[in-house]
Amino acid sequence: MRPIQELPDELISQIAAGEVIERPASVVKELVDNALDAGATQITVRLSAGGVRQIAVDDDGHGIPRAEMALALRRHATSKIASLAELEGVATMGFRGEALAAIASVSELSLASRTERDAHATRLDARSGEMQPMARARGTSVEARELFFATPARRKFLKTDATELAHCVDAVRRHALARPDVGFAVWHEGRLVAQWRAAPDAAARVSDVMGPAFMAESLPLEGSAGPLRVHGRVGLPDAARARADQQYTYVNGRCVRDRGVAHGVRSAFEDVLHGARQPVYVLFLEVDPQRVDVNVHPSKVEVRFRDAREVHQAVRHAVENALARPRAGAVAVPPMAMGVIAAPAGQTLFAHEPAAAFGAARLEPYRPVSAIEAGATFAEAANGEPNSWPLGRALAQLGGAYILAENADGLVVVDMHAAHERIVYERLKRQAAQADSAGRAGIASQPLLIPDAFAATALEVATAEAHRDTLLALGLDLAPLAATSLALRALPAALSDADGVALARSVLAELAQHEASSVVERARDELLATMACHAAVRANRRLAEAEMNALLRDMEATERSDQCNHGRPTWRQVTLKELDALFLRGR
Repeated sequence: MRPIQELPDELISQIAAGEVIERPASVVKELVDNALDAGATQITVRLSAGGVRQIAVDDDGHGIPRAEMALALRRHATSKIASLAELEGVATMGFRGEALAAIASVSELSLASRTERDAHATRLDARSGEMQPMARARGTSVEARELFFATPARRKFLKTDATELAHCVDAVRRHALARPDVGFAVWHEGRLVAQWRAAPDAAARVSDVMGPAFMAESLPLEGSAGPLRVHGRVGLPDAARARADQQYTYVNGRCVRDRGVAHGVRSAFEDVLHGARQPVYVLFLEVDPQRVDVNVHPSKVEVRFRDAREVHQAVRHAVENALARPRAGAVAVPPMAMGVIAAPAGQTLFAHEPAAAFGAARLEPYRPVSAIEAGATFAEAANGEPNSWPLGRALAQLGGAYILAENADGLVVVDMHAAHERIVYERLKRQAAQADSAGRAGIASQPLLIPDAFAATALEVATAEAHRDTLLALGLDLAPLAATSLALRALPAALSDADGVALARSVLAELAQHEASSVVERARDELLATMACHAAVRANRRLAEAEMNALLRDMEATERSDQCNHGRPTWRQVTLKELDALFLRGR
């Protein structure tokens, strides 16, 4: 541990200064930050009246030498950085040297500490400056009483004790997720309200903090891009919530909010999340401290990456890869012929065959396909044991919309349109990728008989001019008419009946905000999703048993087949135990 010292003026001027104490949880966060930087292995937080009456944080860290305790309460006094170079590569939780001074200015603060070399601990009263000997083991205790006692106008804006307590517990929870090697305990009015003992690894701590339900409904993820590593867990689409209240992002152990990371996660969920639901996740990003600036916001909750696009792509790909594998599990069955549902020999069935190249934007009609033409894929699979297939063996259709199947766990109910829509969509995306690698043209467009002129902002006109080639690749022909108007001359052929102006404005807004390459990819996927929706089997279409089984096998081998393109589930499992309960069996 380096000695605490006052920072030079030139360094102080570079630090993002400002008020950080907004509520009791702000105090808890700052004090736990300090405890972790001091090497604590056990941190205990004691609260009264939700933290308004009392906040006490005890740790078993290195402690503060008696000679440095008064200095620790001064503004811009810290042991964590001493130069601008160190500020640009901060590796500690704190670095501003303002937390204790800020807390002391809005509360009655006392500080007690003991190092390994001290014969006893020393207590310092921040208001009087009086120092007294006291008994305690190595470590530090900070107590803040009567928060905002001198500023009653600020105190009245605090919420109920229960609400403030919840914020305090959440502040400790965020630290606990990132530090499995440290034990945490939170007491309120003499009652233990939260505790996380030291865990052997990050996975065990995530399980302790987030609970068994999160672990059951989430997937591990791992990814890297050069010096950047991403790991953690991401919730299944079914576990998405109405609010973004279970989204935790850590950069080198620091809990932060970052738009780029959040957008990377959201983009990975684009075609598997229903409506405006919010994904849940715990993401840990490890990056060289020199490549991330934590000196952006006084509360240290925002960061700035040297290469934000690299981080965005790494997060997106890690989440996409985690979500790609269907929960039904991949089976050892060769992939079906493109767009063909195969059947046992001697049978004929109807299947959809998409256009060979996505640029054609053409939907083929359903046509009869012989088993010989389709291949013996299903015939080979049929030799296996049906109970070994994750989605089981088809039994019947229900209501013209559902397939009922039996597997080892009980009954499987499949939305046939939603499932087939995902299968066709993933195939169209593969075709699009193949077309890209072959250097073929973009999405085919449909010229409008009469160009559609509309009023546009200066930014929209400038974006249309700057990204003309990108727009043409998306099947959109936009040309400036004047300084404040654009003319839409062509639409994607697959969306010839769409609201062209609304579509154009949406794409222009995306292009103005994000990288052109990501906009092209996302817009193209939306078009392919529309094509897949039109191509998938419709309700009330009767399927033969072989067709139903072939669809189930395709689902097992298709990425993201647990959700349709709009994020709705494609299948549900009803276990034998649940069926027994419905009929009171065994009671």
